[in-house]
Amino acid sequence: MSTLKKLLSSLNIEADYISLRSFHSKTANISVRNEILEGLSSSEDNGLMIEVMIGGQIAYGATNSFELSEVKRCAEKAKQSALLAKKFGLFNFSQNIRPRAIGEYQSPTKQGLAFFSPANLTDLLTDISRAMKIHDHIISRTANFSLTETQTHLVATNGSDIIQNITRSSIGMSATAASSKGTQKRTFGDEQSTQIGLERIDIAKLNIAAIKIASEALALLEAEECPNSTMDLILAPDQMFLQIHESIGHPLELDRILGDERNYAGWSFVKPSDFGSLQYGSKLMNVTFDPTVSGQNASYYADDTGAIATREYLIKDGLLVRGLGSLESQERLNLPGVSSQRSASWNRAPIDRMGNVNLEPGQSSFEEILGSVERGVMMQTTRAWSIDDYRNKFQFGCEYAQLIENGKLTKLVKNPNYRGITAPFWNQLKMVGDKNSYQVGGLTNCGKGEPNQIMYVGHASPVCLFSNIEVFGGGK
Repeated sequence: MSTLKKLLSSLNIEADYISLRSFHSKTANISVRNEILEGLSSSEDNGLMIEVMIGGQIAYGATNSFELSEVKRCAEKAKQSALLAKKFGLFNFSQNIRPRAIGEYQSPTKQGLAFFSPANLTDLLTDISRAMKIHDHIISRTANFSLTETQTHLVATNGSDIIQNITRSSIGMSATAASSKGTQKRTFGDEQSTQIGLERIDIAKLNIAAIKIASEALALLEAEECPNSTMDLILAPDQMFLQIHESIGHPLELDRILGDERNYAGWSFVKPSDFGSLQYGSKLMNVTFDPTVSGQNASYYADDTGAIATREYLIKDGLLVRGLGSLESQERLNLPGVSSQRSASWNRAPIDRMGNVNLEPGQSSFEEILGSVERGVMMQTTRAWSIDDYRNKFQFGCEYAQLIENGKLTKLVKNPNYRGITAPFWNQLKMVGDKNSYQVGGLTNCGKGEPNQIMYVGHASPVCLFSNIEVFGGGK
């Protein structure tokens, strides 16, 4: 019998449901700026979350000790909180929101922290930084790498027993160019966090990417300002990731729709009645929640309450069909959701979060998409963005853009931006790239909840074309 199961069986607390979820995480980070080691750090986090359900109410306790006396104290505290909540509870949950699940998950990582060598990685990142030093106008060059291993184990009185071992890594670089004509920055890789370890490092490809972004930063210094106009817009996958994240992922979180997040992260323009009726985008728009993708940033067997992960359509042929919400939110709204109740650590209660939210590939090649545009612009890589509290009105600034004239990429332009309103914008989705332009990536810094939880999420997308989008220049 595992240590966690022994603790659970020793609690002797009367409740409808009790679970214990252990969390152990190790992270190593290293960064270089202008060929100088700027930061080398490691951290470790270890603890236990206790969840108790009594009379339809749920409460939590947490401790970084695995001593039985301390676990009992926290469990008793959670029990008393659940009993108090019965006096004020607005909704009584059934035990159906905690179905029995048994299983394991292991990231497809081959080289984790056991292979992490600070000296070797410092040399690698220094070489990348040096490769970007192609001109005196390149005033800042950064390269960084992060690797995290997380082990969770959940056991419950309903017989659930889930072990998950997840390894994630991310690598990034940036080149900043400056002259009398201003400052421009190009980045690479920060959106490419995946469940792949050190084996992802390809020195030759990274050096090519380093020279490429440095060259592009220099070229942007001489570029004209992006025009102010309404035109067709092609977005590269690395920009689509954040577009999906902000204007699909967040507004479909059921706790936002319920109003739970309004004090901190905001509400959503989506209403409960919109599911099954709102034409969120054009018929080319197909968005899935899919934690089953091998190696994607937020893949897992089950969420942090034990709900088994399955691939589900959130938006099918442009029609909104399902939200990003836990079994609790689903029961409160009487709406379908997904396995998405996730926690950032042992001392944070699981809340509705994105997992892997992916725009499925279409049928158009990049050449066909480009060739269809008479007048437009193609943008890459997020520079800045803003979106209102309802996840409705937005604008995004990108690092790099080229005008499109008569089906061909032509003039480079700097400080490109575009704006829109979520549902009209997605209804202007005109062409969706095929598998050849499809890229898989993820983000590591999605913040939500009080107290705040920083979570990793996954996104994937091909190149996409939107028609008649408001485009404008300007930016710092």
